[in-house]
Amino acid sequence: MTTLGTPLRRGATKLLLLGSGELGKEVAIEATRYGVEVIACDRYADAPAMQVAHRSHVLDMLDPAAVRAVIERERPDFIVPEIEAIATGELEMLEAEGFTVIPTARAARLTMDREGIRRLAAEELKLRTAKYRFADNLDELHQAARELGYPCVVKPVMSSSGKGQSVIEKDEDVETAWDYAQTGKRGRQLRVIVEEFIHFHSEITLLTVRSAQGTYFCSPIGHRQEGGDYVESWQPHPMTEAQLREAEDIAKKVTDNLGGRGIFGVELFLAEDGVYFSEVSPRPHDTGMVTLITQNQSEFALHLRAILGLPIPNIDLVRPGASAAIRATEEGHAPHYSGIAEALAEPDTQVRVFGKPSMTPKRRMAVALTLDETVEKACEKAVRAASRVTVQHGE
Repeated sequence: MTTLGTPLRRGATKLLLLGSGELGKEVAIEATRYGVEVIACDRYADAPAMQVAHRSHVLDMLDPAAVRAVIERERPDFIVPEIEAIATGELEMLEAEGFTVIPTARAARLTMDREGIRRLAAEELKLRTAKYRFADNLDELHQAARELGYPCVVKPVMSSSGKGQSVIEKDEDVETAWDYAQTGKRGRQLRVIVEEFIHFHSEITLLTVRSAQGTYFCSPIGHRQEGGDYVESWQPHPMTEAQLREAEDIAKKVTDNLGGRGIFGVELFLAEDGVYFSEVSPRPHDTGMVTLITQNQSEFALHLRAILGLPIPNIDLVRPGASAAIRATEEGHAPHYSGIAEALAEPDTQVRVFGKPSMTPKRRMAVALTLDETVEKACEKAVRAASRVTVQHGE
């Protein structure tokens, strides 16, 4: 698309978000910069992207009829999933009827659950991955863990932000891991994936952009997780030329197969024997929030350019930088934030508050972004800035 309309007028270019969290909020902001009309959808009211969109809808996005109803009502030019838990079968039917799903409805379906994307990567594309099994009940989980050996990793086939993920060290841990996976899953599937434990020295996100002009890569992003959930990221992450070539080759094979246009977050392990494929998100990645400060074009700006068919002549890393999540420690509503002024007292520091209407322990509520001479200094500054911000319930 090279001609754009005017929002809230006949002929407007419309983008409908399925999922309206902090990543969707940044997508919405970028879309409005091009005069795109944004419709934000989520399962709860006043989600972050809804606060900057032209209008919003609350619906169960796993309900095919509800998804179809809002799309047929809005008639968007682009349907942009922001989360995994969506009625992807309905998206495939809508795409067949002429709607444009970003990047594709097939990509949304395959990456919605870990089984689909792992079978694609390992069995069809023959990429290096951890050995794995699937289990539909506790007995099968016991068997899978014994076959793969301890320690091993258990994840729901559908979840987000590390929810339901744990490491099994011994037989006695299996039942606890099964129960935890069931409480952390999205959707109704009981199935879990069990993976061998890869002894990697680091894990990265390689943001990969598929556009009308070709495929582009951002500088690799390193990240640290707690319980499978991102808490820090930094860019660039040091890699050898051989590792970078292998990582880009893996990312291109996966994203070429998924097709479409937009940004993908390809997660990889760097180990002594090479690069391992882990997962892929067909949308901006939470670890990529660091690009809001490190790059000339953030992952969200790149996503919009790719969606709209606009050129991407260059992706430049401005300076080394880092991000650190600011998380809630309690449950409550209408959160209040203190310490932002103290966090911003250091040079080259930003704080982005997501605006989530409620909080639970460990939920990401904001992020600190920093630049410095080195990644190490930027990481120290980001953690320091994040520690100065306190989130407290307001009601």
